Amino acid sequence: MHRRTFLAAPLAALFTQRVQAQGMDRHQGQGMQHGGHGGMNHGMPMDTGAMPADGAPRKVVDLPQGQPLRELPRLANASSEPGVFKATLTAAPAMAHFAPDLPTPVLAYNGASPGPLIEAYEGDRIDITFANRIPGQDSTIHWHGMPVPSDQDGNPMDAVASGGDRAYRFTLPADSAASYWYHPHPHGRTAEQVYRGLAGVFLVRSRKDPIPAEYGDTVLMFTDLRLAEDGAHAPPTDADAMNGRIGDHVLVNGQKQPVMEAVAGTRRRLRLFNATNARYLRLVFEGAAMTRVGSDGGLLEKPVDATELLLAPAERAEIVVTFPHAGQAALRTLEYDSGWMGPDRPQSAGLTLLDVQVAAALVAPKVPPLPATLRAIARLGQPVERRRFVFTETMSHGPQGMAMHFLINGAAFDMKRVDVTMRAGQVEQWEIENQADMDHPFHVHGVQFQVTARRRGNGAFQPEPWLAWKDTVNVPPGETVRILLRQDAPGLRMYHCHILEHEDQGMMGIVEVKP
Repeated sequence: MHRRTFLAAPLAALFTQRVQAQGMDRHQGQGMQHGGHGGMNHGMPMDTGAMPADGAPRKVVDLPQGQPLRELPRLANASSEPGVFKATLTAAPAMAHFAPDLPTPVLAYNGASPGPLIEAYEGDRIDITFANRIPGQDSTIHWHGMPVPSDQDGNPMDAVASGGDRAYRFTLPADSAASYWYHPHPHGRTAEQVYRGLAGVFLVRSRKDPIPAEYGDTVLMFTDLRLAEDGAHAPPTDADAMNGRIGDHVLVNGQKQPVMEAVAGTRRRLRLFNATNARYLRLVFEGAAMTRVGSDGGLLEKPVDATELLLAPAERAEIVVTFPHAGQAALRTLEYDSGWMGPDRPQSAGLTLLDVQVAAALVAPKVPPLPATLRAIARLGQPVERRRFVFTETMSHGPQGMAMHFLINGAAFDMKRVDVTMRAGQVEQWEIENQADMDHPFHVHGVQFQVTARRRGNGAFQPEPWLAWKDTVNVPPGETVRILLRQDAPGLRMYHCHILEHEDQGMMGIVEVKP
């Protein structure tokens, strides 16, 4: 009997009898195990009180849409010294207005949710003071994907207490230009603080950018939102604990389905950020041609034409979009099943994230060509160490009922335990195998790695079609992903699933990098 089918009875008690209608046998021979585990303190108890008592569908709060796309606010540089970026980021409660006449209490950086965009250049020295003004909660700032020292990375062992301040200081190295982002990382609170609004974009630029300036440079930061009828964030549910929180609305720079303007015959550079807790975005650009030019860690070696792209939670992509004719274009979502557990799987297909009004050109635009080569990426050498990491999901029964456990190599996160030890400057090969029923995006702190191959089940490894720098890679059920990485700075680093609810429940480990 398939493990998902085996779990239908306990899940039905949690989610109602509709569980059996959800196609629980999606992944043959993979997935959730049933039983106890030593990491039970990380399990998420299931509380059926989170479900409507009468089984009635929850009312979805409507949001206005069709407004002009707005830019994210910029974080001002308080330094007048060339090559130095200095500022303060304050995390505190604030009020947002997503729906008319329904104020939403949020957490915000400097009063903005999403947080302000930070922009700096390779070689700059960064000096950002974090002020935690979240009542009763620790927090940190994790500089996702950025090559910062381990003691500046905002990991959960270095939390800032409520009311406390902490300076993050680091220098941006050469060849680090990319689309990064920042968010909290306190263990057990990361998911809540991010969905309540704490996340922002960090652009590191090169002074020799090969993408023509005539293309522009537009940030599209995707978040999602689920509101209660009074405008507050809807409380977490059992489904959130299992699948990760997925909102009713996907927002772009904090807006529902905004509108961007373009001119026929032109190109636009877009930076895409999946800053949601758990939503997968399989994207297509209707009425326009899409070329992929960048990934998590910056530009690719050369442009890659794309008809669609998948962004797992925490992944980023840079694309160049060509608008061939006047009329309408749109960025929409396609169907993607990441292994939803339980009933009421959220809609994944047919969402319009961005509308584009393409005006006719009065004069034929002069559009420079996209370079055939964007950058040189050196392949990492032969690994001196090989490691294997296995994702599993378990369910246990205890005094408080059933609980979910999300594990790596059979263990839940322990802040006092080092799981892996490696040497600085040493190339290693890691294989990440997903024996669970759900997709899990795998993230490593402080490094950009290279995905070299993938395989399904026990099949042969297939090489990755192009070379890129990544800090997050999706691992579907039954798949193994092979990566090469080299940590250059000593210290403690995290690796974990970037479905934030899974991370908070223990799907995380610590690697100690020794000199």
